[in-house]
Amino acid sequence: MVSPTIASATAGAVRCEDGVLRCSWAVADPLLRAYHDTEWGRSVHGEQALLERICLEGFQAGLSWLTVLRKRPAFRAAFADFDPDTVAALTDDEIEALAQLPAIIRNRAKINAARGNARAVLGLRPHGGLDALLWSYADPGAFHPRTALDVPAQTPSSVRMAQELKALGFRFVGPTTCFALMEATGMVNTHLMGCHRRG
Repeated sequence: MVSPTIASATAGAVRCEDGVLRCSWAVADPLLRAYHDTEWGRSVHGEQALLERICLEGFQAGLSWLTVLRKRPAFRAAFADFDPDTVAALTDDEIEALAQLPAIIRNRAKINAARGNARAVLGLRPHGGLDALLWSYADPGAFHPRTALDVPAQTPSSVRMAQELKALGFRFVGPTTCFALMEATGMVNTHLMGCHRRG
């Protein structure tokens, strides 16, 4: 059994203490392990759930995903579970109050982006909606990675998704962020070969 402490980008799926093979990034922390086993890579649909994922991926920029996971309950409380209508209606005073909350990532640009992204979601409603737009980029059978080094940081599809989202008014949605979103929501499958979640 490989120790989680030496799991790296060059490692394949790692056999953990419970005997289960997991992606190498998910073995070092119990919260990451639970997220990997129960959420990451499962299909996510619905305007509210997808807005949450877009916003949290944006908040993650420059930070670790573990930091975001630890703060996710506070984010959900602060942003009304990412209800698009509620987040879109945030006032400047409410944005300022959120920027003072130590329980979330207090980056004004990212907090403002969450409001802007919610407004962009509302604008998509007459045109098929956020779910249909994002899932038009799905390609779940495209990847068969043996190690994390086999997983790209971005793809032509994530570049196109980022371009379209930016044109629609979304922010903090670069190609790398969009690919991470695609991985997390099941639009692509980058679980390592051998991982119990590979399917």
